Amino acid sequence: MVKGQDLAVSLEEFGLSKYEAQAYVTLITKGTISASELAYYSDLPRTKVYPTLLKLEKKKIAIISKSKPIMCTAIAPEDAFDEIIQEQINRVNAMNSLTTKLKRLSEDSKKARGSEEKRYFHLAQNYVFKQFQTMIEGSKTSIHAIIDSWGLGLISQCKDELLVALRRNIDVKIIIPSNLVGTETFHNLPSEIKIKTAEVSQNMITFDDSEILMINSSNGKGAIFLSTDVLGTNQVKTFEHAWKSGIKVNNLSDMTKSDAQETLKVVQLVNENGLGFVLNSMLNSKGKGIDLMVFLEKNGLDIQSKTLDEIISLVDSTLDITCSGISNTSRRAITL
Repeated sequence: MVKGQDLAVSLEEFGLSKYEAQAYVTLITKGTISASELAYYSDLPRTKVYPTLLKLEKKKIAIISKSKPIMCTAIAPEDAFDEIIQEQINRVNAMNSLTTKLKRLSEDSKKARGSEEKRYFHLAQNYVFKQFQTMIEGSKTSIHAIIDSWGLGLISQCKDELLVALRRNIDVKIIIPSNLVGTETFHNLPSEIKIKTAEVSQNMITFDDSEILMINSSNGKGAIFLSTDVLGTNQVKTFEHAWKSGIKVNNLSDMTKSDAQETLKVVQLVNENGLGFVLNSMLNSKGKGIDLMVFLEKNGLDIQSKTLDEIISLVDSTLDITCSGISNTSRRAITL
C-alpha cells in the first residue's frame, strides 16, 4: 500500500504546496474532520492550518464549513483533479503543437538557405584509435588518407587491420609529407599500401568516399562526419588532386631515411628544373649526350663522393618515380 507521505510528495507535482498536499491526503484518509484534528493528523503547524484550508478551497479540492468549530472535507479525487489533469493535457498538446511548428519553421529555413542537417560525432583522444580500427574493419571499398606524422603513427599501429582490409581488396591509399619517407613508421606500413608524398598538414581519412575521420594532431581528439555530401565530395576531390600530383614512394620502402630523402630531393630537382636543363644542354652542347650528374652536382648533391653502385641506385630510383623507367646498369651508362 502506498504511504500517505509518498502520495503527498506526488501531489506536489500537481502544483500543490507541501502543506496543501499533506492536508489533502489527511482529509481523504480521515473524512470530515475539524481544523484542529487536521493539524494533529497531518503534522501541520496550527498557524498554517486555516491558510492552507483556504488555499485548498480556492483550488476547489476541499470544502470548509462556516460553523464553529470549523469542519473540512476533501473533494473526491476524480472531481478534485479533473480540471488540473485537463490543464496538464492541454499544456502538453500545446507544447507538441509548438514543437511541430518550430520543426516546420526550421526545415523551411534550411531549404531557403540551401542547407540540410548533418551528423557528426566528437571523439576523445582515448577513443580515436579504437574507432579508427572499427572503421577500417567496416570499410567496403576504399580507405584514402591524407596524414601527417601523428596520423602516420596511428595508421602504423593498425597494421593487422590494414592487412585484413587489403586481403578484402580494399583500395588503401595514403598521402604523407616527404619528411616522413624512410622513417620507422613509414617502414612499418604494409608494402601493399599505395603511398605517395605531397605537402600536407592535416589528418583526414575517408572511408568508402562517405565517412570521414578527422584528427587534431595537437591534442589527439577526433571527429567523425557521416552522410556529409558537401564535405565528403570536397574531400574526395581534394584527395584525388593531391594523389594525382603526389610522388609515389613505394619503391623507397627498403631504403634508409637518408637515402630515401636524397632520392626525393633528386626527384624534386628533376621535376622542377630537369626539363630546362635538358633543353639548355641540347641547345648549347655540340654533342648529343646530357650529363645528368653535372645537373645534380650544380644543385647541391655530392655525386663525386658516391660509388658507382650508389649512383646507379640513385638514378634507378629517380627514374622509377619520375617516369617508371630504369637505368642501364652498365658502367658505360653513367658519365662522371
